[in-house]
Amino acid sequence: MGLINWLVEQHQFLMHQCFSLPFAFVFYFFAKHGYLSLTCRYLFLSVGGSVLAVVTMGIYSALLFVSSFVFILLLSFVNPSCIHTWVFGIQMLWQTFWHLLIQYREYFLHEPVSIRLFLAVSSSMLLTQRITSVSMDLEEKRVLVTFNSSSKRNRCVMILPLISYLLSFTTLLGGPLCSYSQFLSLMQGISYKPPPNPLGVIFLKLIQVLLLEMVRFCLVCFVKQNIPDPSCSAGLCGILWVWGLALVLRIQYYSHWRISECLNNAAGFGFCEHSSGDWSGLSDGDFWAIEASSRMSEFARQWNTTTASWLRRLIYMRSKHFPLFMTFGFSLWWHGLHLGHFVGFLTWAATVKADYYIHRYLHPKLSLTWRKLLYTCLGWINTQMIVTCVVIAVELRNLSSLRLLSVTYVGLFPLLNILLLVILLKLDIVW
Repeated sequence: MGLINWLVEQHQFLMHQCFSLPFAFVFYFFAKHGYLSLTCRYLFLSVGGSVLAVVTMGIYSALLFVSSFVFILLLSFVNPSCIHTWVFGIQMLWQTFWHLLIQYREYFLHEPVSIRLFLAVSSSMLLTQRITSVSMDLEEKRVLVTFNSSSKRNRCVMILPLISYLLSFTTLLGGPLCSYSQFLSLMQGISYKPPPNPLGVIFLKLIQVLLLEMVRFCLVCFVKQNIPDPSCSAGLCGILWVWGLALVLRIQYYSHWRISECLNNAAGFGFCEHSSGDWSGLSDGDFWAIEASSRMSEFARQWNTTTASWLRRLIYMRSKHFPLFMTFGFSLWWHGLHLGHFVGFLTWAATVKADYYIHRYLHPKLSLTWRKLLYTCLGWINTQMIVTCVVIAVELRNLSSLRLLSVTYVGLFPLLNILLLVILLKLDIVW
């Protein structure tokens, strides 16, 4: 099987994003040279997103259109002071209904689920981020959205930027998440202060995506050809095999984030003029920085950074009790409530909590350089093994992931971290 055929079959999100790149370049060219007014820019993004939704999701694109329509209705009739509660509740119920429907068809009816439905539900999760981001802005009075205009034309002009933000083809199938106010600023600034031509930057990022997918392709071939014997899978070979499988799954995310970043850059979004002057203003994470993490808490902060920031604002900062576990608990709800999600996200939360206590206890004792180096190396191995457990549980979703972790020593790493957490908590109480 060739690499291109493998890409098309294994990563349809990736290919849909690539096919959207020419339209993003067209938008950038016309907006930069003043051929598109502000209203036309909003129309271009929203119509492009609607067409992309229908083409990729078919009838299931209605999931996104219904969510957007209900959100506009709520904005029209609900007071801004309590809009977030209504928006959050209705959108999460709508999204959960479709997640549970997928589980019902998969596990009870044993029917294959359409890839179009998976695309629609995944895009609905991203739409939930944007909708709740706006509702929090309204509740906190960071933005003002009003439709109290007597003229129908003026009312449409007021709604158009919001629809464009929700259904833009640059963020429909992938992040990164940006705030509504930042989106408005980017749309207004692209004509009077346009960013430099992003063609060279996008070419380099596409090369990175291709290299990542080539590595992933080679890893998939290696994993398929070296499946360990169940009778001796608990050895080093079994651990390395499971680690390689988890790396394959993580690289898929890195590729998707990078191509989504390319799509936004092609439309002229993400240029950092005031900081480093590069195109990393809209990014969900860097492969090298994330994989070099030697602590679980550091990995959690850098993994999917815009989603992590959204979760922190939505749940962590609003929770009065157990904010860390509440945040990861909501994350498993948002991801779909599969059995593997419960195991994966609760393990992630517990090991992040353990990391705080272990680091606070051990770090003051690391006075010598070699001790710090050894601590960093062991921390990196520990982080990789825990992340492997989390990724396998979350991505495989069902009992097969738990069986895979139970027959190898990989599953011992999070258990040891949680045991250390319990011991340190007891020591804390004694002290």
